Amino acid sequence: MIRRNGVRATAIALALAVTASASPAEATGPVRLRQVVESLSGPDGAPGALVEFHDRHGSVTATGGVADIRTGAPVDPRSRFRIGSLTKPFVATVVLQLVGEGRVDLDAPVERYLPGVVRGADNDGREITVRQLLQHTSGLPDVLDYMSPLEILKDPLRHWEPRELLDIALPHQREFKPGDGWGYSNTNYLVAGMIIESVTGHPYGKEIRRRVIGPLGLHDTFVPTDAPGIPGPHPHGYVRPESEPVDITRLNPTVAGAGGGMISSASDLDRFMSALLRGRLLKPAQMREMLATRPTGRTSHSEYGLGLEWIPGKNSSTCKDGFWGHDGDMLGFSVRTGATTDGRQATVMVNLNPGGGPTLDKAMEEALPAALCGP
Repeated sequence: MIRRNGVRATAIALALAVTASASPAEATGPVRLRQVVESLSGPDGAPGALVEFHDRHGSVTATGGVADIRTGAPVDPRSRFRIGSLTKPFVATVVLQLVGEGRVDLDAPVERYLPGVVRGADNDGREITVRQLLQHTSGLPDVLDYMSPLEILKDPLRHWEPRELLDIALPHQREFKPGDGWGYSNTNYLVAGMIIESVTGHPYGKEIRRRVIGPLGLHDTFVPTDAPGIPGPHPHGYVRPESEPVDITRLNPTVAGAGGGMISSASDLDRFMSALLRGRLLKPAQMREMLATRPTGRTSHSEYGLGLEWIPGKNSSTCKDGFWGHDGDMLGFSVRTGATTDGRQATVMVNLNPGGGPTLDKAMEEALPAALCGP
């Protein structure tokens, strides 16, 4: 399925559909997206996939596979889905807005805002700064390293308090001394969400709605608290604890909290990334802080700012300066989004938990650069 500028067309086996007046240059986007969704939803891939590309000429959306393995329903190009860690750029944006308002100091210790909360093993909020939380340089152990997906599957509708999740992570040794390394940790953003609530008196989700979702008109974006469903058109999400996929679409997102609990759509994520990088959400000083990076040590040679990751463009002429983005994995869904400095945005989604197999893992790694930058 391909949708260009709001007009949808469906064809069997992902046959390409474009308007009769489309020039070869204009058709390049749909052709490339078709190849991406085919790589994601083939025999060794996810049940379904969605890719959206947006530039100054408009948007193109391609879908493949199925949204529901029981009924065989196709993936709706308007789909909403769980965005997992793509929640983090929203949280970082709110924290940086509070910095711009003089209510949070990036280099202040966490202890100033959450007295006594970050304690355990050698993890101490008196040593860790707000900046280190947002940049994953705190050394805090990742709560997901100590939670089994099987444990969540036993009671997927259970409510989790942020402090319960911290109680799982903080008794473990820190990964490194604060500021001395880089290590991705969902625990950092659980704490950042708690700082937002401590400073504003409102849950992090309410502040995201007030400061980001509302002003940008992101009608497909939600911070659902305890609501287990995904409103509107959406694919089912699956995990494979054994050989057969298990439907995990209904899930209490408090298990991810400020580290990954949100729902959105490809078009909303593209709009958010565009607005963020164009300076519509942050003052110039805070924008500079967000985009000040340090190496992650990943094989992609990426660098991480405050809630955004920079990925080098390698040999692509269209992304020679690299691009900004973030990954988002949540039980049942895997999402990637990115944007270039010249205004190109792309979002990739598959409805299968990460770990679907090496073929799918490799396809997901390559999908966003292929959709955003071309071959």
